[in-house]
Amino acid sequence: MNRQLIRSYILLVAVAIFLFTVPVAFTLTKQLRDDTGLSVLREAKTMALLLGNGDTVSCDALAEVARAYGKETPGTVQVTADGRCAPDLPKPAPDAALTRAVEHDEPTTDWGSDFIWGKQLKVTVPADGRAAVRIVYSTSGMTDRLWQIWGFRAGLAVLVLAAAAAIGAVAARRITRPLRQLNDMASKFSDGDLTARSPVEGPPETQTLARTLNQAGERLDTLIASQRIFVADASHQLRTPLTALRLSLDNIADGVDDEFVREDVEQATAEVVRMSRLVNGLLVLARAEAKVTAAEPLPLTDIVEERLAVWRPAADERGVTIALRGSADGRPTVLASPGHLDQVLDNVLSNALEVSPDGGTITVRVESKADEVVLSVLDEGPGMSDAEKPRAFDRFWRGQGLTGRSGSGLGLAVVKQLVTDDGGTVALRDAPDGGLWVVITLRASSRSGG
Repeated sequence: MNRQLIRSYILLVAVAIFLFTVPVAFTLTKQLRDDTGLSVLREAKTMALLLGNGDTVSCDALAEVARAYGKETPGTVQVTADGRCAPDLPKPAPDAALTRAVEHDEPTTDWGSDFIWGKQLKVTVPADGRAAVRIVYSTSGMTDRLWQIWGFRAGLAVLVLAAAAAIGAVAARRITRPLRQLNDMASKFSDGDLTARSPVEGPPETQTLARTLNQAGERLDTLIASQRIFVADASHQLRTPLTALRLSLDNIADGVDDEFVREDVEQATAEVVRMSRLVNGLLVLARAEAKVTAAEPLPLTDIVEERLAVWRPAADERGVTIALRGSADGRPTVLASPGHLDQVLDNVLSNALEVSPDGGTITVRVESKADEVVLSVLDEGPGMSDAEKPRAFDRFWRGQGLTGRSGSGLGLAVVKQLVTDDGGTVALRDAPDGGLWVVITLRASSRSGG
């Protein structure tokens, strides 16, 4: 926007310079041409009068005036001789202008070009119908003067445009300052900082917009704070009854000898366990949707290595190998909210471990691509069909994995919510050697590198 405003200022000034300076330059050029033409014509007529008198005194005076004129000006006097006066001056070459002057008694002015003027100005004036005087005037001095007229105005125009650009830059920054402040506030909002506020300054329209956005930010902050309080209360209120119910069912199972009753109690206990897992998943998803925090530069490789160290014991029990590979330069840093990447990796690795066959391999890769960092998790499970991949991020949807039927169907939904909050994307693809390939793209931080 600053560049557009500066360009607008320069364009307006350029139009003003064109409208006021160019006509003046043309007027001065025309005035220079007219003044020179009239001056040369007047001198030629004066010499024609001397030539027309025909006496010795006038003839001698003509010769003296012509020689003096040649010394004082860039002009040369040429005279046709007649019987009464034949001064020692150059003779003009016969042409149409000379014929018109001698035979038709008509003066002519030839600038040598229709555009401004040529190299010489030729003024031919009749003298008493029998002779003619011609002044050949060099226009080199006029051309120099022409360049001075236009060059001065061109230089002045450049200086004025430069000044307009400098003043326009200052004015544009001053005008757009409230908008930059509003943009900074919006950027902080997008990164999760709901405490950001914009100063109320600038034109009335900008002040109104700033106040409106500040009020909206305060309301959002209040609503999200209320939601966080609700999530915390729900977590306590829901987990406690489910834990108590499970303990009661365990006590009942221990005191019952009837095999059929014990089987019913065990089924009820399994449903309570499943309900607890479902409640925990819902609470995690609710926290992910409610918790809006500002993204920070985080070392992705360090977080990945830490989570893999946590999951390797569980993988070793089934003979599953978790391998970390990557082509990232150094140890890339990504923009993410604290704790989000841990939850994302836990959910993805948990799903991968559930569907991986015994003795299989889970491959984790970290790759840097321009201003992005790609985190990939590949398993050797049954994978997903093209119809299943779009539904995998739906809440409560569960695929037909090898051992994944006990899941709540909220893992990938939580992953998508957390990654999206951090400005990234997540997608599912077919692994090259079979299985599922989870591709998580995160924003790279400017501090990336080793």
